[in-house]
Amino acid sequence: MKLIGRFMSPFTRRVAISLKIQGLDFEHLDLSTATEADEIRKYNPMVRVPTVVLDDGTTLVDSAAILDWFDDQAGPEARLIPASGQSRRNTLQLVSWATSAGDKTVIAFYERTRRPEEMVYLPSVEGAEKQILEAFRVLETAASKTDGWLVGDRISQADVSAIVFLQFARIVLPHLFDDGAFPALDALRERAYAAYPAFGETDPQPN
Repeated sequence: MKLIGRFMSPFTRRVAISLKIQGLDFEHLDLSTATEADEIRKYNPMVRVPTVVLDDGTTLVDSAAILDWFDDQAGPEARLIPASGQSRRNTLQLVSWATSAGDKTVIAFYERTRRPEEMVYLPSVEGAEKQILEAFRVLETAASKTDGWLVGDRISQADVSAIVFLQFARIVLPHLFDDGAFPALDALRERAYAAYPAFGETDPQPN
């Protein structure tokens, strides 16, 4: 099985962490959409990451769909999103806040770095950045209500996604984050890094 995409992509990284937590082995193809598009196109004609190629040659695209398939295969004890009920709803809602922040982070980062300065429409960029912070405030509130995991008594996709997307936003939009902001999410990150080597193994900026 192959996982294609760099760990700087939070969408790729959350798939990698999830597969590792579930005990699945994969070959990581550390390819960038910016500089290695032709190589990625061999696996995904849209040149999107993450892309997973299963051992039977089946190609899976979009991180949410990829994670859903592996959860379905994993069974109830290894799922990172509960199969049903309130815990599923709560997990999916928190994941949605994290991925929404991730989407807005990509938009703001590209606008600030890939357009000529005179073509950047700052009100739109600043609006996206406000949305990013609001999403993380929702996740911070959830994290502040527990000294364990966000949903239930074991790690879920809500934890993985919250940690990964906040770290990504801090890397590419550092001006948004004051020192000491989001302490409950920082504590969640420390628990996850201590309990699961997958986080450190995929860290795009290892110490």
